[in-house]
Amino acid sequence: MLLTSKSKIMANEEQIKEMVKQKYSEIALQEKENNQSSCCGSGSVSKEVYNIMADSYTTLDGYAADADLGLGCGLPTKFAKIKKGDTVVDLGSGAGNDCFVARAETGVEGKVIGIDFTPTMVNKARINAEKLGLNNVEFRLGDIENMPVTSDTVDVVVSNCVLNLVPNKKAVFQDIYRVLKTGGHFSISDIVLTGELPEKIKSAAEMYAGCVASAIHKEEYLGYIKEAGFANIALQKQKEIIVPDDILKDYLNDEEIKSYKSSPTVIHSITVYAEKQACCSSNSSCC
Repeated sequence: MLLTSKSKIMANEEQIKEMVKQKYSEIALQEKENNQSSCCGSGSVSKEVYNIMADSYTTLDGYAADADLGLGCGLPTKFAKIKKGDTVVDLGSGAGNDCFVARAETGVEGKVIGIDFTPTMVNKARINAEKLGLNNVEFRLGDIENMPVTSDTVDVVVSNCVLNLVPNKKAVFQDIYRVLKTGGHFSISDIVLTGELPEKIKSAAEMYAGCVASAIHKEEYLGYIKEAGFANIALQKQKEIIVPDDILKDYLNDEEIKSYKSSPTVIHSITVYAEKQACCSSNSSCC
């Protein structure tokens, strides 16, 4: 039976998701030092002694070292304007780090829900929450394009270096809009591009699971947010991501590395904020 173009796209998306799921199942079981020295936990470990993408959470209230796998590319929870009593959802919650930081902001009055599609990560996060004795933090197994969360029930959505791993980013932003209450907002850190990546990097599976090859152009990314109906879109932070030579050598020859490094940096981490506003009329586009 011949597959339609739509069926082929869906089949390819499922293959990518399965690859990412397998990779992050492995990451859940490996040492944090390996994750920190790689591209968002990819198998390409750098010998350079610095974290390629992630910012440090260690000064934030609620930080739990056992839950920090060193996989992020920003500090979205720091910028998320979480208030006491808020209901917060973390997309791609991993071992629970952002959830525990968010819980420090919501207090006992609030609720934090972590969503991850990797069973090993969900189990790890639940163990960490139990160790910390946090009764208002829960972890659910599910896809972030179709969250196991009721519509119009969430005050704040956060996510750290996860959406770029999802093939259908448009669907993720649409579902974020669905679960947020009117007046709710999100703060998301992610990887975007401001130019073209070498084809060898874009097509490398390890770099996909490492948050780089799956990144899309910044303007396209922001366009999906606007298209979903969000307002007051703002960049809270942006920084260049420099990939070390010893990782580039896994994909490029010396001449290609030289060419890549001579061009402006095209890989960036951004933290972006947006709000779900009330519809001003029945004809409003946000409706």
